[in-house]
Amino acid sequence: MQQRHPDIQVEADRIFILDGPYWTSAGMTAAIDMAPGTVEKDLGPEVARSVAHRLVMHHRRAGGQTQHSELLELAPRSDRIQQALDYAKRHLSDALGVEHLAEQINLSTRQFSRIFTAETGQSPAKAIEALRLEAARVMVEQGRLPLDVIARETGFRDRRHLREAYLRGFGVAPQAMRRQSRSRLAT
Repeated sequence: MQQRHPDIQVEADRIFILDGPYWTSAGMTAAIDMAPGTVEKDLGPEVARSVAHRLVMHHRRAGGQTQHSELLELAPRSDRIQQALDYAKRHLSDALGVEHLAEQINLSTRQFSRIFTAETGQSPAKAIEALRLEAARVMVEQGRLPLDVIARETGFRDRRHLREAYLRGFGVAPQAMRRQSRSRLAT
C-alpha cells in the first residue's frame, strides 16, 4: 500500500487508525475491533460498551495497539499448558506461582515448569508477567481506571511495580501510553 500510495503514511502494526474523518483497519477481525471504536468516538464509551456487549465481544481493543496477543505468541502445543494459561488470564489478580498453576492442571511443579518452558519458550514467570502486562495495557488505553486499580487487578504489587514492568515491556510509562491513547481518540 505504501508503494502504491507514497503520499500516505502506513502504520503496518496497528489494529485500526482514525486519521481525521478516515478510519482504516488492518483486516477483517481488526474491523470488528474498529466498530465499537467508531461508536465510542461518535456516541461515547457507555454506548460503545453496550454495542460490544451485544456483539458478545469481551472488550474493545484500542486501535493504537499492536497486532499482538501474548496468548497467541506463547502458542503451547498441549491442551494442559493452554488450560494453565487460560486459568492465569482469568485470575491475573491472584498469586500465580508455578506451584499454583501446576496444581490447576495436575502436574508436579518440576514437570509443569519443564513442559511449560519447552512448549512456550518462556518460563512461567515471564509468561505470566507478559499476560499481566497485556491486560494492563488494554486497561490503561481505555483510560477509565486509576493506575493503582489497574495494578491490583492485573496482579502487579502496586503502581510502581506496574510502571517498572511497563518500562521494561513497552519502553514507556503507563501514563504516557494513556496520554497517547487519549490523543488518538481526540483526533
